[in-house]
Amino acid sequence: MIATSLLAALALGAGLAACGSGDDAGGGLAVTDAWVKATDEGMTGLFGTLVNETGEDVLVVAGTSAAAARVELHTTAMGEDGSMVMTPVEDGFTVPANGEHELAPGGDHIMLMELTAPLEPGDEVELTLETADVTTVDVVAVVRTFAGGQEEYEPADG
Repeated sequence: MIATSLLAALALGAGLAACGSGDDAGGGLAVTDAWVKATDEGMTGLFGTLVNETGEDVLVVAGTSAAAARVELHTTAMGEDGSMVMTPVEDGFTVPANGEHELAPGGDHIMLMELTAPLEPGDEVELTLETADVTTVDVVAVVRTFAGGQEEYEPADG
């Protein structure tokens, strides 16, 4: 099971907010209020706030997680037919110097694709984000129920 007592202790100590860790070169990047939408299969999204505590922009370019075969950076925009369409972000998310970048339903988010197990409310998911300078940031995200705009989190082409 994805949730473990160790992860629960880490999340409790962090106030159930995800936090960045790793070496100081981690770009000073942290992720606060990280959460993942509960689902039984397929794919889902990671949301929260990327926080840059340095004086230089940080570019988040990739991610990995044991909870999913693939992790991709995505954005949501209005399609030609007026529907919301998710598309991969090839250039990554820039978190401005001493600033933030929001990951939210209906906007930028991190996709967990080809899930390895159902994600139940209360579970926790570990992810590792990678920056352009090849620094990694570990994230613990709480799984929760979210009805929102009934996003399906399926790519536009399939």
